[in-house]
Amino acid sequence: MLSSLSKEMVDGSEWVYEEKYDGIRAVAYRDGDRVRVLSRTGQDMTAGVPNIVEALRALSGDDFVLDGELVVFDKTGVSRFQLLQRRRDPRLRVVYVVFDCLRSQGRDLLRRPLEERRKRVLELIPLRAGPLMPSRRLPRDGERALATARAKGWEGIIAKLATSPYEPGVRSRAWLKVKVRGEAEFVIGGYTPPQGSRAELGALLVGLYDQGQLRFTGKVGTGYTKETLRDLGAKLKRVRIDACPFDPPPRVPGAMWVQPRLVAQIAYAEWTADGKLRQPAFLGLRTDKKPEVCTWARRE
Repeated sequence: MLSSLSKEMVDGSEWVYEEKYDGIRAVAYRDGDRVRVLSRTGQDMTAGVPNIVEALRALSGDDFVLDGELVVFDKTGVSRFQLLQRRRDPRLRVVYVVFDCLRSQGRDLLRRPLEERRKRVLELIPLRAGPLMPSRRLPRDGERALATARAKGWEGIIAKLATSPYEPGVRSRAWLKVKVRGEAEFVIGGYTPPQGSRAELGALLVGLYDQGQLRFTGKVGTGYTKETLRDLGAKLKRVRIDACPFDPPPRVPGAMWVQPRLVAQIAYAEWTADGKLRQPAFLGLRTDKKPEVCTWARRE
């Protein structure tokens, strides 16, 4: 189930509010001793999160399906996608934040109201225990919830109708995301040469698909570490092409073009009047997202 973007906070007793996490959406399946963790696009992530698999196997229920987010928190307790990119660093711990239960004890819960499903989440994971935790709820006051998100530096808030069923694959108006900071996925179509002491590249050239054509949305020149530059450089060289994938081609001197296969998570201040990103920064690559879902019609 997917949330719809809302530019304004909704309010009323029928809504509940949760922190919006900055990570990778994942569904966890347990059938006896077998545990699997899959991304929203079906990518099997089980082998990459062994601590979470063991924690799920240790839960009291042996038959459940959970929906949540794989995240890494910074020192202030804020989830950061760029930290998740470095999850192989032994100093960083991946946490599975669970916000829904779709099946439990042989019973399908998809049509049951959200609050009943939330109760089952809390029965399985009552408190933060190692790498598992239930999603953080806020007071049932929309403006207060949004103010908390701004004060703590969260990505935003998810408002959910307490009575809503779970609608697989649907971008529902029963779940609304209100963002504090701009952040979304973009397709990489090229890059500029490195300058000065920087290695591999100067800036990524990114875009969104608009009626089947890749539309250029800007250059992303900040947010890189030495490690990400090295990793990006290797991946980009493998998909180099001669022809520009953007239509119309941007006027970028010295640009090098790539097959539009890689998806980048980009933070930005706002959109300009001519449809370009203002103050974009690279956060990481999204292996769980396909380029074709990054469209102009769905831009945030």
